Amino acid sequence: MALRDRILTQFLTATILLLLLFGISADGPAVALEGFWRLQSSPARLLSDYTAMQGTGAALLNAAAVGIIGWLFAMLNGISLSGPTIAAVFTMIGFALFGKTPLNCIPIMAGVSLSALIVRKKPREYLLIGMFGTALGPLVSFVAFEMGLTPALALPVSLAVGLAVGIVLPPLAIAMLHLHQGYNLYNIGLTAGFIGLFAASLPSAGGKSIASISSWGTAADPWLFLFIPLLSLIAAGMAFICCGKKSWNEFLSILKLPGRLPSDFCELSGPGGALLNAGILGMLYSAYVAIVGAPFNGPVIGGLMTLMGFAFFGKHPRNVIPVFLGLLAAALLFGKTLNESWVILAFLFGTALAPIAGEFGPGIGILAGFLHLVLVERSGTWHGGMNLYNNGFAGGLTATLIVSVIEWYRTSIER
Repeated sequence: MALRDRILTQFLTATILLLLLFGISADGPAVALEGFWRLQSSPARLLSDYTAMQGTGAALLNAAAVGIIGWLFAMLNGISLSGPTIAAVFTMIGFALFGKTPLNCIPIMAGVSLSALIVRKKPREYLLIGMFGTALGPLVSFVAFEMGLTPALALPVSLAVGLAVGIVLPPLAIAMLHLHQGYNLYNIGLTAGFIGLFAASLPSAGGKSIASISSWGTAADPWLFLFIPLLSLIAAGMAFICCGKKSWNEFLSILKLPGRLPSDFCELSGPGGALLNAGILGMLYSAYVAIVGAPFNGPVIGGLMTLMGFAFFGKHPRNVIPVFLGLLAAALLFGKTLNESWVILAFLFGTALAPIAGEFGPGIGILAGFLHLVLVERSGTWHGGMNLYNNGFAGGLTATLIVSVIEWYRTSIER
């Protein structure tokens, strides 16, 4: 096993074990397992905080299970761990705290694999689309448990819906990538939002209203409060243990990269620098969450996990800070409460626009963050919460607007 693979395997193993340890310790194994089973048939649409719905232990066990499934999916397809796969697994883990379950993820990943076989390609070629495509897991759960279907129909129909979603994801994801040209790190968020618009419209056309969900835990849970700082220390510690002082030099080289898709920091700089980058970003944003007084609940931990995952695949302090400043400027200008649920999530997930700052400079990055906060407040209602990556949806639209204008004027002037 190559050094990079060994280091990333050790880090992902440590992450899964930490989830299991905290999950069992938080509520006890019996309570955590009971809650875990109940989560499989719970509503999954935005905003469903699993830590509030079934407890911290159940949510963390669910996150571990989804992470293991994502990792196995990669291994079964013969894909070694890298920046993109770490980002995908961490995103699956993060959103398993508020929307993803093994039950609603597997049909979508199977559908993406089937899509590859239909066009005579290997499933591994669409691996990342399958893993990130689990953003539409709530649609599978909605059909199974919220539409009022009989038990004999609910699971087969939801399975068919998941497979169908997976089949259409690859062509749409590739098309959406061309829109923003890789400047929205959550490309599947834009794709899933597009699909979600149609999915949410169908029940409405049939006369069935989609009730909104607002589950947002506010309890101070020490297990959740400690999780990201501890994982960040593990990441930074492993960087220096495995790569020594070289990690710092690799991290400095990462800061020079724009982060535009696809940017595998493990390959472009090194695994030590990527681990250190993840540790630094995890600590910085954990500190911000604590400063504004937001709860360390399922969605917030999910946002922090996704941020750390993409520290291997596009994000670093130099390209996320301008976006952060733009988000902050918009929040203050329009009088938003910084620890309100959708605002704090916008600060965490809005970093999907980091490549814009990395490529076009901090000024454009600030503009991107500003516009993102304006848009993301509205976009969640468009797809009825079916798309877990709502910030990726809004980020894709924001990136398309900004990049299209810049590129048109840039190419016109150069002619």
